[in-house]
Amino acid sequence: MFSLSEENYLKAIFHLETAYKSGVSTNALAEEMQTKPSSVTDMVKKLAEKELVNYKKYQGVKLSEEGKSAAVEIVRKHRLWEVFLVEKLNFSWDEVHEVAEQLEHIKSEKLTNELDKFLNYPKRDPHGDPIPDANGNFSVANHQLLAELKPGDKGICVGVKDSSVEFLQYLDKNRISLGRQIEVLEKEDFDKSMQIKIDEVTHNISHVISTNLYIKTN
Repeated sequence: MFSLSEENYLKAIFHLETAYKSGVSTNALAEEMQTKPSSVTDMVKKLAEKELVNYKKYQGVKLSEEGKSAAVEIVRKHRLWEVFLVEKLNFSWDEVHEVAEQLEHIKSEKLTNELDKFLNYPKRDPHGDPIPDANGNFSVANHQLLAELKPGDKGICVGVKDSSVEFLQYLDKNRISLGRQIEVLEKEDFDKSMQIKIDEVTHNISHVISTNLYIKTN
């Protein structure tokens, strides 16, 4: 059994490992957890003693196999609860993250498995992220950032990199959602902003927006 704080650290390291292949730095982890690097170091040492992470000073931290398994289970619960909140309780996709953060710490394995079954074994959460199955397996999405596309390229919006409330509300306001087809009309060399078309409606979006939308090209 892990403490709530330990689970939060394991999940944070899991998410950061995609960007830090050789090891997650304590500074990056401190920024993610919104705490001091010294506090991160103390927790990482604690996790290392439990053999949940591999840690060497100045080389960063990586999850051990046991640590990764624990992190994947937390992520699975979090994403299943997000699906439940959206599909069954009519939450919007910008409302679910904080509530799921609380629900993900429920320890019952039976509850998680029954929730998965009740939801008919969903593969993706409301933000397009893959949901691990009961064995910890999940599909790796075949997508790219909208910012990487060229004028004339088309694709389906399949996920968001930024799942903050502000970003999701911006997307709702501009009627940009998962499953919509997006066509790149123009791309500015100066600031990388784009003109895109969704359902015959033209939008001008910033580079910040295009670097936070995942597209599966046609």
